[in-house]
Amino acid sequence: MTYNDQFIRACRRQEVDHIPVWYMRQAGRYDPEYRKIKEKYSLLEICKQPELAAEVTLMPVRKLGVDAAILYSDIMNPVASIGVDFDIVKNIGPVIYNPIQSAADVEKLTPIDVEGDLAHVLETIRILDKELDVPLITFAGAPFTIASYLIEGRPSKNYIRTKEMMYSEPSVWFSLMDKLGDMVITYLRAHIANGGKAFQLFDSWAGALSPFDFQKYVLPTVTRIFTELKDLNVPKIYFPGVSSGELLPTLSGLKADVIGLDWRVSITEGRERLNHQFAVQGNLDPTVLTGPMEMIKQYAKDIIDQGILEPGYIFNLGHGLFPEASLEKLRELTAYIHEYSAEALKTGARQMS
Repeated sequence: MTYNDQFIRACRRQEVDHIPVWYMRQAGRYDPEYRKIKEKYSLLEICKQPELAAEVTLMPVRKLGVDAAILYSDIMNPVASIGVDFDIVKNIGPVIYNPIQSAADVEKLTPIDVEGDLAHVLETIRILDKELDVPLITFAGAPFTIASYLIEGRPSKNYIRTKEMMYSEPSVWFSLMDKLGDMVITYLRAHIANGGKAFQLFDSWAGALSPFDFQKYVLPTVTRIFTELKDLNVPKIYFPGVSSGELLPTLSGLKADVIGLDWRVSITEGRERLNHQFAVQGNLDPTVLTGPMEMIKQYAKDIIDQGILEPGYIFNLGHGLFPEASLEKLRELTAYIHEYSAEALKTGARQMS
């Protein structure tokens, strides 16, 4: 079996034959076959069946031809092991039945037991390690994003309770961040030990913070996570979430290899704000996929043209795929990214020689 390492090479800013591509939420509701599975099982029920979770992870690799798989899971999975009672509710998202409201609530949180409580996740990773011919990306939710659910009790638009704790009870906030940081470190280390080939830390809602608040209340824990995992010889990706362009200059020195960009900042501008210290990943607006194919290709071409100007670029979306996306368009887009970028890279190499 030929192993496709283009994604790993791009993460390490090495030469590639084509620009690698994968899509956040690439195992999801845009696929009719997946929708049929979801008629029988909830997300959490799928996660608890390693063979099924592995199959769902493999589906977009086979159907789309992407250069990496991302583990079918949910950022909330590990919190069940630390004492949080939650469910993923249709049309709402994570709903927490025992929200964090006080220092006593934080004290009750216990250390994560990955091998015991989350053995099904590790078994899924082991199955995929044997089956895949592309790298497997595993992931965790970053402490701020997880904390926002734990404190608010469900998804929020303004994060009032979360920010209230940050501002009014900083000792409680940092205690919570420490515990969630420990959880993430242990969880991701177990992923890589069982066959993960890269990991992404999703900080989906960090863009709700000012750069000052991000640096003061969030970045120290993110920094600790990447520093404590720097011995792992795999690419490490940080996605600071939507509307996070203003946070990029604060990431200098982070022990990550790749930074994910959303569509509100261009690849060129993102690299500038990151001081050219990282590979970058992104950043097509997912809603562009509702447009005609020729328009989608033009958007992709513009992004690729910026991406190939420096080593270290992975094509992705600026956020996750949505149910209305088209499987056929995604397949055609993936092929276009490979074909166009391969020719563009060859042309650029010829011009330089």
